[in-house]
Amino acid sequence: MKRIGLISDTHGTFDERVQHFLDPVEEIWHAGDIGSLELADEIASFRPLTAVYGNIDDHRVRVVYPKFQHFVCEELSVVMTHIGGYPGRYEPEARRWIEQTRPGLFISGHSHILKVINDKKYNLLHMNPGAAGYGYQGVRTGIRFTVDGDRITDLEVGEF
Repeated sequence: MKRIGLISDTHGTFDERVQHFLDPVEEIWHAGDIGSLELADEIASFRPLTAVYGNIDDHRVRVVYPKFQHFVCEELSVVMTHIGGYPGRYEPEARRWIEQTRPGLFISGHSHILKVINDKKYNLLHMNPGAAGYGYQGVRTGIRFTVDGDRITDLEVGEF
């Protein structure tokens, strides 16, 4: 079992409220728009970090973090990107990744709106953690959950 913290769209913010929510997790997954390489390093010093770059991230972030990540946590196949769309409306490149890798979990950010959706067509769970940084959305959010084998359990939403 592994406890995961999922955030996106920090836009340069990783303050005490976000850190407090993520304190019990073992790893942090970041779905893009980190804000800077320095902030990515700060997050990585807090907990091990797996991340993708977002549309606001500069060339320094893009050299270190890819546009798409495909990895396995426990027995769960995961695909993560920043701009991915939603079930029934995936971005074409995201849909290709989903069709080729058949993940159990697809993660995207960008919208600043937290959503967790079961995609029956591709037999996966789609997560967008909303935005942990400041922006137009008003409420900052993130997600914590446990990966147990190929299952996701104990999902919690945080508001900061």
